[in-house]
Amino acid sequence: MSVVKFNVLSVPEGAGSGLEERFAKRAGLVEQADGFEEFQLLRPVEGTDKYLVYTRWRDEESFQTWLKGQRFAQGHAQASSDASASGPAATSSELWGFEVVQHVRPAHK
Repeated sequence: MSVVKFNVLSVPEGAGSGLEERFAKRAGLVEQADGFEEFQLLRPVEGTDKYLVYTRWRDEESFQTWLKGQRFAQGHAQASSDASASGPAATSSELWGFEVVQHVRPAHK
């Protein structure tokens, strides 16, 4: 069963575009990870100032392997380098995890 992970980022007012730019330039290494299924960066539009980084994985083991792997370290080292140059884009981060219980797609016509 797939698992979904949300990295919940608190972003200071006015810093959202900088965060989005950094993600646009990300290393793109997660796409090569075994068990990786999907990535989305979600911008808040109402009720919160938090950005969500959504990833979907084949299973918890695939996600944990990614977290402990060299590509994760490489991708986040690039992000740290970018942050050193212009400061952090987010002030805090929190990880939420979920199992997918239902997944509905549009009916094909």
